[in-house]
Amino acid sequence: MTPNSSKPRVIKDFDKLENHIQEQIKLSYPYGFSDHLIRFTNKDGLYVSALPFETDEKYYLVRMTVERAEEIIEDDDDFDDDGNLRDDVKEEYSDKYSDLDYINTDSDEEEEDSYSKDKPVEEEDDDED
Repeated sequence: MTPNSSKPRVIKDFDKLENHIQEQIKLSYPYGFSDHLIRFTNKDGLYVSALPFETDEKYYLVRMTVERAEEIIEDDDDFDDDGNLRDDVKEEYSDKYSDLDYINTDSDEEEEDSYSKDKPVEEEDDDED
């Protein structure tokens, strides 16, 4: 996923995202988050790991560690014991967000990471969305 440079980049914790964004992220990553985390350097020069997610309006970097990513899936009733989005939930969210074309279905292909360790990213904690 390559972010559109004209879109605002928002860095937020998963728990602080609106519910509809969380649901779309689950639909985009139905087999869990931990294998899709990227690392980048924030504006303070610190390494941060995050899950990339893009909507029509914004490019999100959902701040989380591998451990937190696994914990979110383990504690979420939308996922089964194997860490996969339950079929009934996947169907519900697919119907609910069928008009959106940016949903990435999780695949075995590696995504090209558009952020490198050396490229700082400005953190923007956007509480509006």
